[in-house]
Amino acid sequence: MLAVASASRLTVRVARRAVIVGGQRQAAIQAVRRRDNVSVRGIQSVAQTDRDTITRLLYSIGTKREVERHLRIFSSSSHPSQPAKFAVIKVGGAVLAELDELALSLSFLYRVGLYPVVLHGAGPQMNEIMDSEGVVPDYIDGIRVTDHKTLQVARRVFMEENLKLVGALEKLGTRARPITSGVFTADYLDKDKYGLVGKITRVDKRPLEASIRAGALPILTSLAESTDGQILNVNADIAAGELAKELEPMKIVFLNDKGGMFHGVTGEKLDVINLDEEYDSLMKEPWVKYGTKLKLREFKELLDHLPRSSSVAVISASSLQKELFTDTGAGTLIRRGYKLFKHDSIDGIGADRFRQAVHDRDPEVLAGLQSVSGVLNDLKKTPYTLYGDEPLDALAIVSHPEGEIPVMTKLLTSRSGVLNNVMDNVFNAIKKDHRKLFWTAQAEDENRAWHFERADGSFTRAGKSLFWYGVQDVAEVERTIRGFEAKGRIERSYLPVGPSAPPHRVAGASTPGGTRSFSTVARRVPGSSRGYATAATEPTEPKRVALIGARGYTGQALTTLFSGHPHINLTHVSSRQLAGYPLDGYTKSPIDYSNLSTGDVEALEKSGEVDAWVMALPNGVCKPFVDAVDRGASARDSKSSVIVDLSADYRFEKGWTYGLPELYGRAGIRAAKRISNPGCYSTSAQMLIAPLINHLRPGALPTVFGLSGYSGAGTVPTTDPDGRPTSAPKVTPESLHGGVKPYSLTDHIHEREASFHLSQLLSNAEGPLKIAFVPAVTPWFSGIISTVSIPLNGKLRASEVVALFEEKYRDDKLVRIIKEVPQLGDIENKHTVTIGGFQVHSEGDRVVIVGGLDNLLKGAATQCLQNLNLALGLDEYAGIPLD
Repeated sequence: MLAVASASRLTVRVARRAVIVGGQRQAAIQAVRRRDNVSVRGIQSVAQTDRDTITRLLYSIGTKREVERHLRIFSSSSHPSQPAKFAVIKVGGAVLAELDELALSLSFLYRVGLYPVVLHGAGPQMNEIMDSEGVVPDYIDGIRVTDHKTLQVARRVFMEENLKLVGALEKLGTRARPITSGVFTADYLDKDKYGLVGKITRVDKRPLEASIRAGALPILTSLAESTDGQILNVNADIAAGELAKELEPMKIVFLNDKGGMFHGVTGEKLDVINLDEEYDSLMKEPWVKYGTKLKLREFKELLDHLPRSSSVAVISASSLQKELFTDTGAGTLIRRGYKLFKHDSIDGIGADRFRQAVHDRDPEVLAGLQSVSGVLNDLKKTPYTLYGDEPLDALAIVSHPEGEIPVMTKLLTSRSGVLNNVMDNVFNAIKKDHRKLFWTAQAEDENRAWHFERADGSFTRAGKSLFWYGVQDVAEVERTIRGFEAKGRIERSYLPVGPSAPPHRVAGASTPGGTRSFSTVARRVPGSSRGYATAATEPTEPKRVALIGARGYTGQALTTLFSGHPHINLTHVSSRQLAGYPLDGYTKSPIDYSNLSTGDVEALEKSGEVDAWVMALPNGVCKPFVDAVDRGASARDSKSSVIVDLSADYRFEKGWTYGLPELYGRAGIRAAKRISNPGCYSTSAQMLIAPLINHLRPGALPTVFGLSGYSGAGTVPTTDPDGRPTSAPKVTPESLHGGVKPYSLTDHIHEREASFHLSQLLSNAEGPLKIAFVPAVTPWFSGIISTVSIPLNGKLRASEVVALFEEKYRDDKLVRIIKEVPQLGDIENKHTVTIGGFQVHSEGDRVVIVGGLDNLLKGAATQCLQNLNLALGLDEYAGIPLD
């Protein structure tokens, strides 16, 4: 994104804010010519160069074929001769807080000639101002009741936020026009009930079209006017929907801070929702209720009004380009689609339609390797099922003899079937029917990556790849393939003749060039869209780790752990205050502190001297070092080293894996290169609440009271009696006078962190979970004791609560479940989380639990080492002392 900004600024300097994409008016060009004596041809040349540069940048997130196809489709609907046909983008108020990221994403679209209509809300900003001015918000049925005072605040906030966004775009050389009135006409929704809240009755698109014809992005607010001129407040989501019904754009994009919609049970992001196929069944799911049900109903109502080519995308601002310009997308895509079919005979779709699909799309038929008649004859050999959609944008044939593993013999798709995810829907229908499946694809298949992403393993040989899912044992894979070959169900080209190949590896045939190829058996990593890994083996060489910010307590704890680690060597430690002094506590080899600059980090990454980086820096200062690692990895054109960040900077960041393996799984961490280490308080709170996540009373807040040792407050630089730099605690026992000191009584960062991530575990969809958290610092050095009070949605006995915790953490070596209330001695200097003291209220509807961990160990250093071990392919508990 920084490269995009640089390209934008270059254009600004050369063309003096000229409109650099198709759509500028001749008058604007003439004005630039008169002012700067720059020729029209020069402006157009700069414009084309800028567009080409940005287009090439898009290739980094998708294939050239994907990007150019999407650009071609979108450009046909986003020219000033056809204004307001590309996209309506609704920006949530929370997204406006990330103004720079949002402006860059919108500017990116503008630079490639696309003109979205942007409409924003400002709910969080309104709440903040109303709270500061003593205005208490009131809601009925989820609608903000709007009196004259509230409307006054709304108008002021909308105007300020609108101008901020317009200003941010203009700074990037992207023309934008604020449109705060004149588009929406409304009647009162219910004046007595909701006050000055409107129901839109008319949309005037002329101001939007005029803006686009002038080469400027229209930036709207959701305020409307009645016929007699009264300003009315309208929900931004509803306003975006009404706007889309009028404009009929290809895309309706809802930008939020979560980046999509999520399954209420598994917590996985929903990549695609095909409403015609899935809506009825989705609405019957027990986890689809409240906010999720309302959203789905609104999306269906909206898309029912629009052409089938229109779709809704729910996405974060930072992933907007990937969602729009790649087939895989990044958020949640909602489209009408078509219903799928399943037939046991070609008569179900018609023999002529079947023959035509095979003739037009089968790569073997197109290459002359097989005939349509041959395909029809093969169907007669075994029972089969045809899967597809009504227009035949995707058609699959699955052969399934009785008692044998099925084989998908054909998967034929049109461009539209790939672009609109019909191929995914068909494949998911197959997975529902068959727990195991094998299939093949040409090695040069343009959708080859799609096959790898959906397979548990693969062999590649002689120009073809064989894929499968549902079989984990390599010996079973080999037996199955040999059986297929013997019966003629697949070609004899996937396993070697003679002795078996080494485990997890299949020898390849000699190629025309005389080389000998082999393909590793890939195992798909659950919870990862692209991750694959071979079976874990013990490393032959130690991993090299660099520690940035080694001065503090956590850095010291990590140094001690690395000193005893069998497979990790600490090769660099960086501390500005201690540069040049020897590192204490590390016994493997002598090592001195250094003061690594971002340039040093980039150089080390570029040379491949570091396998993993640990960032033990204060909040807000990590990004330059992460960017340096990214630049270094890019320069050597290879996979980046692992980064584990101990600060709070990336705990909410898209593209970073949240490293709490006991709750959110190990597989995602094993596949990750960017890992955010959870906060100490947040770890404690989440592990106390998670086993009861589906027993929480809706609308009630679990309350956590945390007591932490004063080491949790961190250190400040000082010197010892000899003048050597050292550290001192920010908070001392003396300053506490033997008592405790509550602080950050609301809105603590760990409160938001715990709420945010626990929400992913909810099996219902009534909205994100919120917890209340109150911390206090104590006179002891390290250790957190947290007491949580959890309102329940039904009655439970204490023994049932204990059983839930024991089942949840049964296989986790760093979790101890005890019956009594944990004391400081159970926690301090321990690598484990200790949970106990389970007590249920006499009415059975509230449970209180006590848990604790050492904030420097399981709350920081030990957890960091767990994440490093997993990401580096080591045993999760290597180097961690286990009692």
